[in-house]
Amino acid sequence: MEPFLQRRQTCTPQQAAALTESVLQMLIYDMRPLSMVDSAGFQQMIAQFNPDYILPSRTHFTHLMEQKYSTMFLKVKEILKEVSSSLTLMCDVWTSRATEAYLGVSCHFITKDWQMKTLNLSTLPLEERHTAANIMLWMEEMIEKFDILPSKIKAIVHDNGSNMVAAARLLEEKHGWFSVRCAGHTLQLIVNSALKEPSINKATGAARNLVEHFRRSELANSKLKKKQQQMNTAEHKLIQDVNTRWNSTYYMMERLWSSDGQSQRPSLTLR
Repeated sequence: MEPFLQRRQTCTPQQAAALTESVLQMLIYDMRPLSMVDSAGFQQMIAQFNPDYILPSRTHFTHLMEQKYSTMFLKVKEILKEVSSSLTLMCDVWTSRATEAYLGVSCHFITKDWQMKTLNLSTLPLEERHTAANIMLWMEEMIEKFDILPSKIKAIVHDNGSNMVAAARLLEEKHGWFSVRCAGHTLQLIVNSALKEPSINKATGAARNLVEHFRRSELANSKLKKKQQQMNTAEHKLIQDVNTRWNSTYYMMERLWSSDGQSQRPSLTLR
């Protein structure tokens, strides 16, 4: 009993609070699930760092995260209140891997020392239809939540979706916000139109089928790795393109070219 009674505690209340804050920041910055603090491996790792530190429960971290959100929300409101320049909003309706729809809204402005700042205002789950009228209503509710005057907003940047274009038109008519279509999305539509040219579409279609074959077949993929080793080429995996990102089609073709033992980068010039 004597060694136990004489053992010094190596984790003071101040150190415990600092460790808890560190774990909370890790969950936030790395976007980890709160259930992580309940996992045996994570608890063993924390115990190895400091055996005297008692890791709080998931419920406690949930409470801390809600407090962190409230603090940050008030801080963002205060920052926006002090901005003297006009604001620009950028919004997008997107779908998660769990097929859940969200409205993402960010705010952009220039500070007094001419630095551009960006703040994420909302990642709002959408349960109703994504009509132009609903999108306009959600945008108005969002700026009201942050005490932003409609007159302080100069423009709204959005993609070329028909509902987003219609919503931006409604907001322009009601509040005078300039409607600015996303240059990246517009470029995407232009390139997609070019890729539909019959000869190009035939080539990209053949490449796409080839990549899908190797991605579906474990045997074919193993043979590809063996052939790469025999030819002393880089053992890169083939890339599957995505319709919403035109450069992914280029990367798919480039990877097929390099996997064929070619060292020269393919030209973007279409012949």
